[in-house]
Amino acid sequence: MLKDRISSAREYLERFGVDAILFVNLCNIRYLCGFTGSDGALLVTREGGVFLTDSRYTTQAAQEVSRFPRREYQGKLEGIAAFIKECDAGRVGFESEQMPVAQYNSLADILPGVELVPIGTELTALRQVKDERELELLARSAELASRSLLDICGEIRPGMKERDVALALEFAMKRAGAEEKAFDFIVASGNRGALPHGKASDKQIMVGELVTLDFGGVYQGYYSDETVTVAVGKPDERQREIYGIVKEAHDLALAAVKPGVSFRELDAIARDLIAGRGYGEFFGHGLGHGVGLEVHEKPVISYRGEGTVEPGMVFTIEPGIYIPGWGGVRIEDTVAVTPDGCRCLTKVPKELMVL
Repeated sequence: MLKDRISSAREYLERFGVDAILFVNLCNIRYLCGFTGSDGALLVTREGGVFLTDSRYTTQAAQEVSRFPRREYQGKLEGIAAFIKECDAGRVGFESEQMPVAQYNSLADILPGVELVPIGTELTALRQVKDERELELLARSAELASRSLLDICGEIRPGMKERDVALALEFAMKRAGAEEKAFDFIVASGNRGALPHGKASDKQIMVGELVTLDFGGVYQGYYSDETVTVAVGKPDERQREIYGIVKEAHDLALAAVKPGVSFRELDAIARDLIAGRGYGEFFGHGLGHGVGLEVHEKPVISYRGEGTVEPGMVFTIEPGIYIPGWGGVRIEDTVAVTPDGCRCLTKVPKELMVL
């Protein structure tokens, strides 16, 4: 699998007419050579390349990186520059969306005569289509998180702080085998549900409130992402109405996921339904995003998204309605695209749960 990934990366050498590509994004480095540490660089050339890191990771790199020779540097940029000079690369592509300007300027200063070629959004497509092993890990990551939420649902009760719900969920997820939480969990109850990114607070959950929980874990480097909105106590008529609208938008978009459909078309399916029910102004974010070695990656499923759905892509479907002063509802599943549709990796049922 690594061999195929490296071959895909080498296609960018021809596409941009460069002699090498410098990778500094740790997720791309992990994807291409298996290194899981927190500092390093990977240079890919037409015939080979090199992985570079410092003494903290020399032993770890020897265990994880097998498809590239490994070198230890004392100064990162100096080590990168030394290899570029050694392989006589005149044009070197780099991840322009990942490299800080100061780092770029320093590298350019120590490489006079070498043209540094920015490669931006094009490289972000490298990990867009997942292979079978990635799909297995993503499914496991999602299953761990879903099961953990179901395990702690019975603990959510009136008077409980949002922060305590988030903590219980994190503990359950780690007990189940997750390496870490994917992000700071969103637990937004009552009128705080109007905050799409309402991180768990000290607010107490009250009877009659909706609670939005956006959560995920990490398993062997791969992320999960899921959102569930539950009712604490019997929901009123408006709560049921708005939940029903979001659920219908979610279900319609989910049913439309198949190869060849444009990202914009998927977004429009959910957005148009919500707008048609009179709540269009309260759904501001995109319908979804890719999930993989990062919790937010390509593709972008929105009215600005470019491209079409392909088998092997993994992304979220997450419509929502957020009404200031009232609250909100979001329903999110992560799906893997199949040759004729999709399958849900996330497992929490999306009918309204009343706790």
